[in-house]
Amino acid sequence: MTYFTDKTFRFLRALARHNEREWFHAHKADWLAHVRDPALRLVADLQPALREVAPHFRADPRPVGGSLFRIQRDTRFANDKTPYKTHVGLRFFHERGREIEAPSFYLHVQPGNCFIGAGFWHPEPPTLRRLRQFIHDNPAAWTAATRSTAFKRKYELGGESLVRAPAGFPADHALIDDLKRKSFVAMAPLEDATVLGPRLGQAVEAHVRGLAPLVDYLCAGLDLEF
Repeated sequence: MTYFTDKTFRFLRALARHNEREWFHAHKADWLAHVRDPALRLVADLQPALREVAPHFRADPRPVGGSLFRIQRDTRFANDKTPYKTHVGLRFFHERGREIEAPSFYLHVQPGNCFIGAGFWHPEPPTLRRLRQFIHDNPAAWTAATRSTAFKRKYELGGESLVRAPAGFPADHALIDDLKRKSFVAMAPLEDATVLGPRLGQAVEAHVRGLAPLVDYLCAGLDLEF
């Protein structure tokens, strides 16, 4: 099944040029037909595969409060006051995500910059500390999750890192580069043709399976079921 089309990217490119409330409301029907509704169909269709791979994660197709991130930007503390995001963000979140900070799977749809990823982006300090300690105490399992040939072939660990070893951790630890990380995320680019083609659902399913070892490990670090 095809979800997104050339009209999806056409709308997002136009929104980037006309990032104004008046323009958006004048073209809201296009947003619903070519961006929001296809995204929600994709989320709904991914529910069985996600449930099979990660039973405690949710693909929620509700228009508000589910897997689809709001198109509106939070501009309260931002220098950039443009009101709308120019991409589509979908997250597949842990069932306890409202109770405790938890890892997630993420799909980013933007012309020329589509990707899929998973993990934690800038976790809060207590969560970051727990994950660093878990990696320190369980290095072999971390290496198995992130250094396998299959994983490294498709995914790259990303995010900023500290210059020095974090407080309380030895600078000569075998995984010091990972302990310095401020985020624990892995990402893979997606071709625009894949996102606009009939195999997008299959591609996302395959990446969820490929990223599962990382997310499983991060869940274990926080005593969360995977």
